[in-house]
Amino acid sequence: MRPTAVDTTVPALGRAITVEPGTFPETVWSEQVAWIDRVPRVIAMAALLLAVLSLWWAVHYFEVVSRIILPSPAEVAGDIIVVGKNMLSGGYMLSALWMTTKEVLWGFFFAIAIGFSLGVLVGETSFGERAVLPYLVAIDTMPKVAFAPLFLAWLGFGIASKVALAAFIATFPIVVGTAAGLHVADENARMLFRTLGASRWQTLIRMKIPTGLPQIFTGLKIAAVGVMAGAITAEFLGGGKGFGELIRVAASQLQTPRVFSLILYLSVLGFLVFWTVVLIERRLVFWHRSSVTGIDDRR
Repeated sequence: MRPTAVDTTVPALGRAITVEPGTFPETVWSEQVAWIDRVPRVIAMAALLLAVLSLWWAVHYFEVVSRIILPSPAEVAGDIIVVGKNMLSGGYMLSALWMTTKEVLWGFFFAIAIGFSLGVLVGETSFGERAVLPYLVAIDTMPKVAFAPLFLAWLGFGIASKVALAAFIATFPIVVGTAAGLHVADENARMLFRTLGASRWQTLIRMKIPTGLPQIFTGLKIAAVGVMAGAITAEFLGGGKGFGELIRVAASQLQTPRVFSLILYLSVLGFLVFWTVVLIERRLVFWHRSSVTGIDDRR
């Protein structure tokens, strides 16, 4: 049986119109996924690594950059093995890596303590938002490397100055993340807590902080990357016994394979710190998933 036409009244036109069958076909909305997004993560990462290594080898082989400055991937791989053997045997590189690890962990600890406290002050009080935050923003806009000589002059050439600069660089993202997280809770939730007679402290602990955990952890993940830069920069400028000093010495002697291998081990350390934060976030903020940070369990 052939479908019949249907008379439909359109309010905007103020009259009826006749709609023939098939004029508006059924529309089923579906998201178009690009082919590159359908590639499994392992394959995509391996292909990207292979492309980078190939480009690196080509630049080295054709001497686009001097081979003294840019070693080949094979030379770097050989030095990575040498450094790894030294650390496994308990050599001086193991103690240097442990020194840098202590600087990073202590710097991250102090950054969390200071950043979270200031973030609560900024997010919970008008005084913090109007008086404290402008100074924090002004300090953060300054080149933080310029503060390294001051920390060295105040705290000496020991571990304290490295920890201070690492914490100094990592604090501001935690402040911003914490303050932003405290403003996430909607007005209905705030009104409910006020109706139940909750105090300001109870509202902060039981509602604002749990609700704002995704933003707080965003600041922590940014800080986990920045704390590495602070510790290594302090070692470059103030000596010490960590990997930063080993890199400085190797660079001064044009031992570029050693520089690359030490940087790789530092990146592994930074990766472990970052993913420790991610794993804690996965446990505490199980109701929130972020594919950008790699904690999306749906893939």
